[in-house]
Formats: sequence, structure tokens, C-alpha cells
Amino acid sequence: MTASIFTTVFVLALLISVSVRVWLSLRQAKHVAQHRDRVPDAFNGSISLTDHRKAAAYTLAKGKLGRIELALGTIWLLILTLGGGLQFLSQVAAEWFEPSGLWHGVVLFGLLAAVGFIYDLPATLYGIFKLEARFGFNRMTPRMFVADTLKQLVLAVVIGTPVLWAVLWLMGRMGANWWIWVWAFWLGLNLVTMIVYPIFIAPLFNKFSPLADESVKARVEALLTRCGFRSKGLFVMDGSKRSAHGNAYFTGFGAGKRIVFFDTLLSSLQPSEVEAVLAHELGHFKHHHLWKRIGVMGLAVLGLLWVLGFVTQQDWFYQGLGVQTHSNAMALILFSMALPVLLFPLTPLTSMWSRKHEFEADAYACKQANSRDLVTALVKLYKENASTLTPDPLHSLFYDSHPPASIRIARLQAQ
Repeated sequence: MTASIFTTVFVLALLISVSVRVWLSLRQAKHVAQHRDRVPDAFNGSISLTDHRKAAAYTLAKGKLGRIELALGTIWLLILTLGGGLQFLSQVAAEWFEPSGLWHGVVLFGLLAAVGFIYDLPATLYGIFKLEARFGFNRMTPRMFVADTLKQLVLAVVIGTPVLWAVLWLMGRMGANWWIWVWAFWLGLNLVTMIVYPIFIAPLFNKFSPLADESVKARVEALLTRCGFRSKGLFVMDGSKRSAHGNAYFTGFGAGKRIVFFDTLLSSLQPSEVEAVLAHELGHFKHHHLWKRIGVMGLAVLGLLWVLGFVTQQDWFYQGLGVQTHSNAMALILFSMALPVLLFPLTPLTSMWSRKHEFEADAYACKQANSRDLVTALVKLYKENASTLTPDPLHSLFYDSHPPASIRIARLQAQ
């Protein structure tokens, strides 16, 4: 392959992916707007017309911002690649370190992260302090945003720098089969992160308190006993200090697994509904969804690293993306930028697989808790999170990791 041919392939793939994403977004906007003035029959009596219209307005606003971010992201991608931005950053880093050295690659990543953060900052601030605030979801203050950003910066330097250095060292020192070593390092890093994150990193951003509500605690512990699930503890996270959105999740690994409830979730659901939501999450555990995803992702990463090992040796890969500097760091950056464009057609497959897991978890929840409680809990969450009840079917099929509300509720009611 020549550089010009690869450039053509990349530009065409980018044009197609952006066009499809814009088309799907506009379909979503049109469909939601057309159905904003009538609550679906399945939700009559549980969702008011006012709430339904709010969800439609929120969906339309997010879609509009998403299209703006897509345009900005596409421009930024072209600036960095064919526009010579990455080559310029490489030259800046070369003023301090040799282009073939490890630290040149680390600094290059740092420069890219810094300019990318500045470029994305206006859209980020608008999304948090304008869009989310307009619909009553944002509770983050500017001071909190700055504090979070500084913490993330420190973590990136303290953790990200040695990790990146190790990856670049393996790429440079392990010969032609370096990609196998990097893959093994990636697997180990993921397992360590599952253990370390809930204990040391998450508490830097949120406060985690033991679940104190005895009625909820009794139901949850009885459910865990029935399901044979062992956990390190039940915790409540102060998610309300940043957002009004609610959630619950598992974190940790092995016997160190923790169950975390957002305080916003507990404040909006009855104990029986919390039990049903947790039963759904336990369904993911019982069906080994996490390990299935890790397994598939591990195989995918192994294959992609093999491809990366090949393209790092090809001049057309660098030149076709507007770069003259050949280095492992540059190859890693270019690969991470080109990959989402080239793999975009696989998006509906991953979404479909995720929805299958959600249906399986729902079915398990119906066996361990009252399905009516799960239905009422989901309806409340749709209302509290202003989730649209009338998504465009094609947009939902392509993107949604969870089944559409009407389909999911209908299946639960049948069960």
C-alpha cells in the first residue's frame, strides 16, 4: 500500500462515519420531536406529559451538542493528522529529548493531552454548566470542576507516565513480538486497576459511606444471600454533589467486590425497587458478563496490537496520516486516532451484544425479585434521568447499549 492510497482510505472512512453519525443524530432528533407531545401508552399514568416533554427537550439538546462536538472532533483529528499538528508537537518534544528516545514519546503524549484538553474545554464547560444545569442535573461548581481537573492531572502524571513509559519500553526492547508482551502488561494492568480503583482512586473524587438505611440493607443482604454473592461491603456514594443522575454499580475484584449506590438513587426509589435494581446488576454477575466482555476485549486487543506491530514498520502508515517522524509513540497515537474511524461499522454489533446482556440480567432479576418493582424502578429512573421514551429505532439499534424503554418494560411485564 502507498501513502496516498492509505490517505484516501482514511479520509473516505472518516467521511462515511461522520455522515452516518450525523444522519442518525438527525433521525433521532426528528423522531423525538415528532413524539414529544404524546406519552406512549405503556407509560400513561406513570410519566406525565410535562416530564415526557422535558426528556424530549433534553435529548434534543444533547443531540445538538453532540453534533457540534462531532464537527469539532473531526476538525481536530484532521488538524493533528493531515494538517501536520502531530508532526509539529513531535518537533516541539524533540527540543528536549531525542526523537527516538522513550521520554520523547512520553512528552509527545503529554503535549497532545494538554492541547486536546484546551481544545475540548469550551464544549465540556458548556455541557456541564449550561446544558446539564438548564435541565436541573448539574450540581458541580466551578471550584469543584477545577479541583477534579487538578486531581486528574496528578493521577495522569503519577500513574499514566510510568504506564506509558513501560509500554513504550516493551515496544522498543522486546523485539518483533513486543505486542504479546504489551498485551500481557495490559491484562495485568486491568486486573490491578479493578482492585486499586475502588480503594485508592475513587475516594479522591467522592465520599463512600456504609449503607445506613436498615430497610434497604436488610433487603439487599437477603438478596445477596439468595444469589450466593459475596461482597466487601455496601456503600453509598455522594453522587448528588456533582449530578442529579442516579446509578448503582459493582466495583472491585474477587472477594473485594463492593456494591455502590448513588445517594440520588436511594432517595428516589423504595427499598423493594432498590432490591430489584440490584438483582438486575447481580444478573450481570451471574451470567459472567464482565468476564465475557474482558475475554472478548482481550482477544480484540491482542489482534489490534498485532496489527499495530505490523503498521509501525510501514512508511505509508505514518506518511498517509501526515507524519514524517517514525517512532513507537507516534505509531501508537496514530493508531489510536485511526482505529475508531476504521472500526465504526462494528458499533451496532457491540450495542446488540450489550442489549442481549441487559435482557439476560432483567430475566435473572425477575427470578430473584419482584418484576413489578423493577418496572416501577426503571420508570422512575427514566423520569429522573430525563431519558427519552421514544428513541428513533434505527438510532437505538445502532448506538443504545440498553434496550429502548418500551421494549424493555413490555418484556418485563410479560415475565
